[in-house]
Amino acid sequence: EENIWKLCEYIQQNEPVELLKNCFVVFISNDIEQVLLWAQKIGNPNQDYYVIWDYHVILIYHNTDDDDDDSTIVFDYDTILPFPCSFNDYQKNVLRHCDNINAKYDCKFRVIMAEEYLRKFSSDRSRMKDSNGKFIKPPPEYPCIQTLTETNNLNGFITMDMETFSIGQVMNLDQLRKKFSK
Repeated sequence: EENIWKLCEYIQQNEPVELLKNCFVVFISNDIEQVLLWAQKIGNPNQDYYVIWDYHVILIYHNTDDDDDDSTIVFDYDTILPFPCSFNDYQKNVLRHCDNINAKYDCKFRVIMAEEYLRKFSSDRSRMKDSNGKFIKPPPEYPCIQTLTETNNLNGFITMDMETFSIGQVMNLDQLRKKFSK
């Protein structure tokens, strides 16, 4: 989530303003915080590189003015696919739906405009710590990302309940495909 926030910040500071307006941050999770994603770097190559994440965060660039099928692209730091890759390739390879997999692992998606994400996301990095409060891996060297009013709302972005947390829009895989496919 922080690496995507930093990517949005970079776009905001270094690219034309119109570019960020076409960017969407997507949290991938579900009600049990166990989502099955394929083509992930830490996955087993003998099992199509699948991983079960508690949540995952990507950036989608979607220019509705461009009719090219591959103009919608995904930035995912954890996939074995090219960085970035087309949305069509991403959804076919990473967001696979398998009828023989328990539906409890089906992904839900919280889609947020990148500009809003930059303004509203905050994290104290508590999810990066074990039960004793020690970091599982070394944290980033830059300070925690926080807003003027929030120190940590990461769990809100991860939940897929709009009544609990109303930032963005929650959708299923078919709705996500409809929104970002041409």
